[in-house]
Amino acid sequence: MAVSSVLRTRVKICGITSVENGLMVADAGVDSIGLVFYEPSPRHVEIDQARLIAKAMPAFVTKTALFVDPSVEYVQAVLNRVQIDLLQFHGDESAEFCEQFGLPYMKAVRMREETDLHDLSEQYVSACGLLLDAYKPGVPGGTGEQFNWDLVPKSFSKPIILAGGLNAENVARAIHTVRPWAVDVSGGVEASKGVKSPDSVKLFMQQVMSTVE
Repeated sequence: MAVSSVLRTRVKICGITSVENGLMVADAGVDSIGLVFYEPSPRHVEIDQARLIAKAMPAFVTKTALFVDPSVEYVQAVLNRVQIDLLQFHGDESAEFCEQFGLPYMKAVRMREETDLHDLSEQYVSACGLLLDAYKPGVPGGTGEQFNWDLVPKSFSKPIILAGGLNAENVARAIHTVRPWAVDVSGGVEASKGVKSPDSVKLFMQQVMSTVE
């Protein structure tokens, strides 16, 4: 889905690990925060920690839960305790798996030269968007690496959420090149793993807003 000249690109900041950081990025104007429920990630949050973060978020900030090939029981345990609005799946989950929890979901795609986004949009027809990230063997996401943006079709049937190596230096160029519905950043606005930098978040948001024509 291309972004028209009168719309701003939405922003999700992923890997929020504290109430303080959650409120800081909300104040900066983000549309969504990401809570990582994947233990190998340095940005992983426990359910009780995530519950406090989600509860502190103001209205109109979407709480997104990120999973990588989870069990049904684990996803349900998170949803039973945490106020989640949107699911994000980064593994090999089928559309049927993603659909069963009664919430909208995004399916992450690790982009390669041979990736057929049109085919994936048909496989995950129920998804509210496809999140495009860099491919790195053995790493399901959060690589901090940029992929070839020319692989993204200029016209597409689903909203595109662009991730992978974004930061304040390249996000405006990424938006002009890809015209995504939203951008998703984590490491590109961090002071350290899982700790967001207020200055980096502010600069990132300024660059996103600079693309509004």
